[in-house]
Amino acid sequence: MTDDQIAEYVDLMANLIDLPLDPEYRPGVVANMVRIAQIAQVVTEFSIPNEIEAAPVFEP
Repeated sequence: MTDDQIAEYVDLMANLIDLPLDPEYRPGVVANMVRIAQIAQVVTEFSIPNEIEAAPVFEP
């Protein structure tokens, strides 16, 4: 997802949930969403073998 697509996503989601987004804060919101997408990409690109089963309980 490009930064422009993320900015468009922010605008669409703000409209969808009827959340007024002050133009002053929009760049910060978009920057945070870009960062979140970068962090999530590390997880989503991680390959998991098919034989791995989900743990029913997570205990750190």
